[in-house]
Amino acid sequence: MKFAVQSRGDQTSKEIESKFKSYLSEFNLEYNEEEPDLVISIGGDGTLLEAFHRYIHRLDKTAFIGVHTGHLGFYADWVPDELEKLIIEIARTPFQVVEYPLLELTIRPTDYDAEHCYLALNEVSVKTAEGSVVLDVEIKGEQFETFRGDGLCISTPSGSTAYNKALGGAIIHPSLEAFQITEMASINNRVFRTVGSPLILPKHHTAVMKPKSERNFLITIDHLTMTFNKVHSIQCRVAKEKVRFARFRPFPFWKRVHDSFIADDEQGV
Repeated sequence: MKFAVQSRGDQTSKEIESKFKSYLSEFNLEYNEEEPDLVISIGGDGTLLEAFHRYIHRLDKTAFIGVHTGHLGFYADWVPDELEKLIIEIARTPFQVVEYPLLELTIRPTDYDAEHCYLALNEVSVKTAEGSVVLDVEIKGEQFETFRGDGLCISTPSGSTAYNKALGGAIIHPSLEAFQITEMASINNRVFRTVGSPLILPKHHTAVMKPKSERNFLITIDHLTMTFNKVHSIQCRVAKEKVRFARFRPFPFWKRVHDSFIADDEQGV
C-alpha cells in the first residue's frame, strides 16, 4: 500500500510525521506523495481540508485518516498517544471505507467565459465587501426568495458542524445525501422577506443563486477564499464524487458531535 502524510507543520506534528514515514516504511509500505492509497493528516481539521484539496483529483482512489495534535478535530479519529497502535493497524489491517457526500459549486460568469467548478468538503460561503448580498434564490428552477443580508453558507452534512452550526444551522448526519443553505444576518422587514430558516435540500435538488446587481463576491470554499466579479449565477448541489475516510475502528458520527461540543474534558467539574 502507498501512503502520504499531510502535516500541520508544528513541532509535534513534524515529529509524528517522521515516525509514520519511518515505521510504515519498515513494514514495507511505500511512501508516495503522488499516488497514495492512504493520506494521513496530522494536525487539525484545517490540515485535513488541505489534504482533501491537495488530492481532490484522486477521491475515488485515496482515503483519508486524521491524527489530531491540538484541540479535538472533528475529522480526526486518533490522538498522538495511539500512534503505535495506529501504525500497526495501517500496516496489518485492511481498512474499511466510510464515504461522506460533498458539495458541488458551479460559478457561471455574465461574459460567457468558462464556468468555474469546485468541490467542498465542509462548506461554501458567499459574501461581498460592497454592502449587502442580494441574490435571487431558485430551487429546482423555481424562484424561491430574494435574499438580502450578509451572505449565505451552503454546507455539506459533515460540514454542518462547522460554520453552519455557528450560524444556527442544523447538524445533519453524513449518511444523508443532502446540503444545507443557512442565512447570515438576513434583512427581514415589511419590504424585504426571506424564509429565515436553514433549508435542507436532498440530492436531486439544485439551488441557484443569481445576483440582483453587479458585485464583487467573496466566495470561500472550505479554507480557500476567492474574489469573483461579473457573476451570472452560483449553483450548488450534492456532488457525484464523495470523500473516503479510512476506518480501523468504529467512531459513530453522534459520538463525534458529543465529544466535540458536549463532553467536558475536566472530570468532576
